[in-house]
Amino acid sequence: MRFSKWQGLGNDYIVLHREELPWELTPERVRLFCDRDFGVGADGILLVGPQLAADRFRLQIFNPDGSEAEMCGNGVRMVARKLQMEGSIDSDTVVLETAAGEIVPRLLDEYMVRVDMGRAAFGGDKLAGFSGEAVGAALHAAGRTFTFTFVDVGNPHCVIQSPWPLDLVPLHEVGPMIETHKYFPGRANVEFVVVLDEHTARMRVWERGVGETRACGTGATATATALVRSGLCSSPVTVELPGGQLVVEVEPDWRVFMTGPAEEIYHGDCSGEFLRRLA
Repeated sequence: MRFSKWQGLGNDYIVLHREELPWELTPERVRLFCDRDFGVGADGILLVGPQLAADRFRLQIFNPDGSEAEMCGNGVRMVARKLQMEGSIDSDTVVLETAAGEIVPRLLDEYMVRVDMGRAAFGGDKLAGFSGEAVGAALHAAGRTFTFTFVDVGNPHCVIQSPWPLDLVPLHEVGPMIETHKYFPGRANVEFVVVLDEHTARMRVWERGVGETRACGTGATATATALVRSGLCSSPVTVELPGGQLVVEVEPDWRVFMTGPAEEIYHGDCSGEFLRRLA
């Protein structure tokens, strides 16, 4: 069974084709695949297929804990480039049907992909305890009060203006507490951000179901959108992450475009021994 390993700013994923799987991708199999000691090792799995029409594919995204994510900004860039490399698409644009709806990446040159992330929302059914939007709101956790903005870009994000320098954020302590806060019934991704200037911000991310990662495409998208909504930045916003930079364009109607790289690391075949363990 073939697989490929990809990364986007250090956020790494295993890419599989549904038609090549001899069984369903259960949470137990996802956890084993993503285990960095006993499996291939990754921040998650991108399951491509079936093909629904020309240049249109279904995409499922799995976290390393076995749970399913609605969207992955880094992941959709990887899948778009993989489909192009395989000759599975005829144009520079592909439609990926995710649990968050249709996502449309467009392939540029030099490993870069620009993704139409759809329209961001600042409230909705993924946010509890608020009758409307949560912009510059207060959140109590770990004995502190944080100022946050909720952003839904297909998956939920809690964007926090960091009260600490970023390298001093106790992310492994406060991240899990905020991820599972009562405001977020389905859990949330957590971003701590520091504004550098009108068009630049730096962030660290605690991903729901993953932990701290070097990059998060939807997290960067949510962060830039929250900063524009709060008047702290103007579009476009370059978001600096530990793994590199993403550029986010925020339109007046809150439609958002994210541009960044995707690169194949390696591809290969699972061994018979590993497949027997998965089975």
